[in-house]
Amino acid sequence: MHLSRLICSAFLLVVLPAAYSPAGAGAAIGVAMDDFSYTDTSAEPANQTAAHERRLSAFMAALRRDIGADGRYRPVPSAQDGAAFKVIGGIQKTSTLVQWAKVAVIDVGAKRLVMDKLYTFRGDNDESWERAEIFVSREVMAALSTPAPVALAVFEFELEDTTAASSGASAASDASYLAEVTGSVREALGQSGRYRIVDVASASGEAVKTRTLRDCGGCEAAIAQKLGADQSLIGVVRRVSRTEYTLGFQLRDARTGAVLARGDSGLRMGADYSWKRGAVRLVSDRLIESQAKP
Repeated sequence: MHLSRLICSAFLLVVLPAAYSPAGAGAAIGVAMDDFSYTDTSAEPANQTAAHERRLSAFMAALRRDIGADGRYRPVPSAQDGAAFKVIGGIQKTSTLVQWAKVAVIDVGAKRLVMDKLYTFRGDNDESWERAEIFVSREVMAALSTPAPVALAVFEFELEDTTAASSGASAASDASYLAEVTGSVREALGQSGRYRIVDVASASGEAVKTRTLRDCGGCEAAIAQKLGADQSLIGVVRRVSRTEYTLGFQLRDARTGAVLARGDSGLRMGADYSWKRGAVRLVSDRLIESQAKP
């Protein structure tokens, strides 16, 4: 569909400029919004261009008015004029009674989509367009009020092996499973919407290279802060026997080094290929689901 390509192209144009900085901004959050595009592929014989231009103009005026009426937000001309968010979209008429609206909201500073939805509405008259605008404005406002994700540096999980079994082929296998654990934990936390995962590939220092972050007295917080993260997370797989293990993690404030959360799985049964499942369950229970509770 044409609308998907529109959103992708507009997103690239928005995120390429320098990131928005809130310094000096007023209490109201700046929101930039270009006029939505309109495409008619209904193949109806009558030329409705003038009517569609009029309705789209009224739709955009009402959408800007609704967002501006909320004291938390202020309309700005563009992402370069102090906008924290950019709203983009397009509408496509596919038949006499069916129209589709693709709407996205971009967090300019974080360079990420906070909303990307496709809606359908029936009818092509003033009333149907008004109903669509009311619904879209509510959706956009809900997206704008969603808290910004926490920038989180998730370092590679480490293995603490009390069985002295990690050698040769076993060591290579352990490294592979640990990489799966780390990747899966990062994915789960990122997909939750609560966290923006910071790339730690550029992290340097002996503690990172030798996988001893669990013994460095909280040095991971300072490393995370240098990487631009708000918080740091380290994790450990403790092998008790070939079929028994425990999992643990520690979350710190990158600025102060204070421990914000800890998690421990307790003794679990399973071979090394089960580490990933256990780690994802642990962070989901302690960091994602627990924070979602009132």
